[in-house]
Amino acid sequence: MSDAQTNTLQYRFDGPEDAPVLILGPSLGTTWHMWDRQVPELAKQWRVFRFDLPGHGGAPAHPTGSVTELAERLLATLDGLGVQRFGYAGCALGGAVGAELALRRPERLASLTLIAASPRFGTADEFRQRGVIVRSNGLDPIARSSPERWFTTGFAAAQPAITEWAVQMVRTTDPGCYIAACEAIAAFDIRADLGRIGVPTLVLVGSDDQVTGPAEARTLVAGIPDARLAVVPGASHLVPVEQPAAVTDLLVRHFSTAWQQPAYDSSTGQMSVVVPQASPVLSVPQQASPVAEIAPAPQPEALMGRADPYDAGIKVRREVLGDAHVDRALAQADEFSGDFQEFITRYAWGEIWDRPGLDRRSRSCVTLTALVAGGHLDELAFHTRAALRNGLTPVEIKEVLLQAAVYCGVPAANSAFKVAQQVIREETTPQE
Repeated sequence: MSDAQTNTLQYRFDGPEDAPVLILGPSLGTTWHMWDRQVPELAKQWRVFRFDLPGHGGAPAHPTGSVTELAERLLATLDGLGVQRFGYAGCALGGAVGAELALRRPERLASLTLIAASPRFGTADEFRQRGVIVRSNGLDPIARSSPERWFTTGFAAAQPAITEWAVQMVRTTDPGCYIAACEAIAAFDIRADLGRIGVPTLVLVGSDDQVTGPAEARTLVAGIPDARLAVVPGASHLVPVEQPAAVTDLLVRHFSTAWQQPAYDSSTGQMSVVVPQASPVLSVPQQASPVAEIAPAPQPEALMGRADPYDAGIKVRREVLGDAHVDRALAQADEFSGDFQEFITRYAWGEIWDRPGLDRRSRSCVTLTALVAGGHLDELAFHTRAALRNGLTPVEIKEVLLQAAVYCGVPAANSAFKVAQQVIREETTPQE
């Protein structure tokens, strides 16, 4: 397989060949067909470019582990087609790709629309947990629950064909690519960078979106200097599918008017989009709440002339054990135990877990075995969760414990199986 095949995306064009290019980016679990009802109108003015995420819609299953890599693959695809400057509209993960482009390659972007987007999607733990569910159960549980995340209850009940289409769209996605996309979303966080997005931006959200709703949209508007907010009534997360006419109208206005004669609200410092009464309700937050940030702990100077491994350690520790676990451990630290928390972060996680000699799956196997041998059942519980996050399946964890039974003793393995069994049940059972 050539680099060109693995480093580009599956795509299609609609509209006049000599028209300006407008890119439409899909959300996780969908295909370019989520934009089908926007294309006829948009293609009258633009050369509409749609793409599929890796492993979605029959696209080659070459996983991408970060939003940055997705953006780079999109740019490589466009470079190969000779497309230099474009407008971009993306939904959810597709919106994250658009924000990444605005931050890294603003000269390529004429204008931007972020739909059902957020500067940070939930918590990293949520999306890594979703990856564990898929690795253990396949995509069927995620597929069956997609309509309730994507659509309002009334729409799902009234449109059974679209609801079934949504389920099948997720079900036919490559599981490995879906898991990699979850990891990409888990690592995505541009809250501190919003002020650097310099292109005209429309932030569009469904009023009933329970995934990335109006609160997240207002955070984007508050942080992006040239951003306006559009709230579409009667729509949930997949707003281009649920309210296609409203979304089409907003996209046409945004990409064709380039913010002519905006209304300025001196009380908020934000602009509002002016549309006819029949169009979706457009609003600007009366008071933008600041983005919550956890102040970093003071870091010691570089040790022995090299970079302090604490920063790498806290990153790896969070990725392996999860934000919730690490936050609890750090919150419980006091004057007596604080130095120990700093010690294990710097040396266990920054020095050992971050070494390149073994991948994280292998390190989880070694760690589980050592904990069984030492009888450290409390740590075995959270390292079983970590092993699932690091890509081990329940079957592989079972094999590790069976191996440990031979060399560490049956009583130790018996206790370990009880702990691991409970953790695996909790972590791999889909939430109803």
